[in-house]
Amino acid sequence: MVTRSCLSLLLLLAAGCASTPERASSSGLAAPGFKPRALRAGETGVALQCSKIFAMDEHDHIFAPGTVLVRNGKIEYVGPRRAAPAGYEVHAFEQGWALPGMVDLHSHVQGTFDINDMVLPINAELRASPAYVPGNTSLDRARAAGVTTLLGIPGSGTSISGFGVLHKTKDTPLYDTAVIADPGAMKVAQSYNPERSADFGSTRAGLGWLLREANERAIAANEAGVVDPRLENLQKVHARELPVLIHCAGSDGVGKAVNMWKGEYDTRCVVSHGCFDAFKIAPYVVRMQVPMNHGPRTIDFRVSREGRFVGTAGEYLEAGARDFSLNTDAPVVPQEELFLQGTVSARYGADSYSMLRGLTIHPARSIGLGDRLGSLEPGKDADIGVFNGDPIDPRTRCELVLIDGVVEYSRTRDGQLF
Repeated sequence: MVTRSCLSLLLLLAAGCASTPERASSSGLAAPGFKPRALRAGETGVALQCSKIFAMDEHDHIFAPGTVLVRNGKIEYVGPRRAAPAGYEVHAFEQGWALPGMVDLHSHVQGTFDINDMVLPINAELRASPAYVPGNTSLDRARAAGVTTLLGIPGSGTSISGFGVLHKTKDTPLYDTAVIADPGAMKVAQSYNPERSADFGSTRAGLGWLLREANERAIAANEAGVVDPRLENLQKVHARELPVLIHCAGSDGVGKAVNMWKGEYDTRCVVSHGCFDAFKIAPYVVRMQVPMNHGPRTIDFRVSREGRFVGTAGEYLEAGARDFSLNTDAPVVPQEELFLQGTVSARYGADSYSMLRGLTIHPARSIGLGDRLGSLEPGKDADIGVFNGDPIDPRTRCELVLIDGVVEYSRTRDGQLF
């Protein structure tokens, strides 16, 4: 078995992606003392038998062929092919590639779309969850494409837009069975969109003052040991209990956002968008150790004025971007086309294996869920997509999706929804 080599099969992506590096291992991943056993009364178990399994773990294990065993909604074994214990529901895909469920940190397709309350420029007390409709048709298509976790956030009409909800794309009408965290993260919009008219905040100068004024009040409340009902969740941001996702674009906007939220306030911040010529400030973002959640635009040919198409994802990677991930800003890019963000990025020079990480473990880690999602490791949620080839090859289709160990989508059972 080899630890790292190129795939022998050249994947002729329509977009021209580079081949995915292959790493294989002779030993599986399991909890200490793991011994496969038959299911007991009341337990559930699923076994996936696939031609390739991408663990997306710290050591980039790939098992070809391989098996994933799931018990009671959690992964218990990932490794070389082995027989399923008695009672397990077995799904065999001789040409199947298994991957952790994809994660998108910038999504607006949760339900009613009334996500911009723009009466006031600062809305730290608002949440997106009242607009969330579990099991809506946009989530159906996302699930059928292997997308299993979303951060559904308010829009960018105001500077502090409110707090988003982290949820899974389960086929359920029940809020409690799909939601991971509410609030899941604060949404801030800092350049391109929140600039307003008719009241204070029509300029970036005004917006900057408003943000600092709100932040200073939240910090003062924390220092005084009191809870301000209008700032309670913003206080949690400054206590590093909640992350903040920052809508910003362009080298000017990204630089100022990183300087404020990391340099001045040292929050758990993630830059989201980083489009146009923002890649030019990537070394500063890397130096400040701020994760980049890139999209929906992953190329630039207009703002940077270099006389060529610039693959901006590749530029971030070349700069050493930390936990680089991709987003759709759905519905700007349809939620089910999250994988295509990786395809296009690879077409314009980004390493395709890094794009798989940018769809799975990197966004999970960026938002504080790396211990639960984003890789196929024992003890983690069994959120898994099985594809009939390279997941970022546009010719590939999703065959099966598990969420919390339950088959939430099967192409043979449900039909091809995307």
